[in-house]
Amino acid sequence: MIREPSREKLLPDPLQYPYVQPPYTLVLEMTDVLVHPDWTYKTGWRFKKRPGVDHFLEQVAPPLFEVVVFTAEQGMTVFPILDALDPNGYIMYRLVRDATNFVDGHHVKDLECLNRDLKRVIVVDWNSESVKFHSRNMLQLPRWRGNDDDRTLVDLAAFLRNQIAAEKVDDVREVLDYYHQFPDPVEAFRENQRKLLEQLEAKEKQLKDNPPKGSLANRWTPSFLQPRRG
Repeated sequence: MIREPSREKLLPDPLQYPYVQPPYTLVLEMTDVLVHPDWTYKTGWRFKKRPGVDHFLEQVAPPLFEVVVFTAEQGMTVFPILDALDPNGYIMYRLVRDATNFVDGHHVKDLECLNRDLKRVIVVDWNSESVKFHSRNMLQLPRWRGNDDDRTLVDLAAFLRNQIAAEKVDDVREVLDYYHQFPDPVEAFRENQRKLLEQLEAKEKQLKDNPPKGSLANRWTPSFLQPRRG
């Protein structure tokens, strides 16, 4: 009989002291998130590397995140690509087609089999069908079509570091719930950051132009401007 997925625990048990287990598990689709497949009669299948991949993997690497690639592609396709894409070994685990469930014509990623606390699991994918059992854990990106001006991974790295890791979020689903309302959550994060920066700059300018009475800025005067005594 064929078992789906191929094993009960897709990932080994979390690391124990003195080893460091990252607090969050980041599950990445490979196709059209990290690379884009392209086929021609002349070259056959080739995979284009997404702009910002190197920076992204470095920024989300352990100890902040346990990075897992989970895709419905076959292992013979995935492993050579990831070997070239990740020479530094930031990706800790690779899960391929045999780790999925085939449901209603789709390969579905069952996060219950990850052997991790789902409060700390984030799945980055463009296909909602792939994570339909656990939609609250999904950060859905627009599908990357291979354009060279894309900067999504750079902003995604900032989002994960600032909104999740730096804030030490207890349940990532609460943060993801907010971003589910946007068609492009990374773009929404970028816009929120822009507005926050504008607010901080406006507040700083206001304080500079109108310092509070009795503030240190009002009381202190350079020594050469102070009146002489005697």
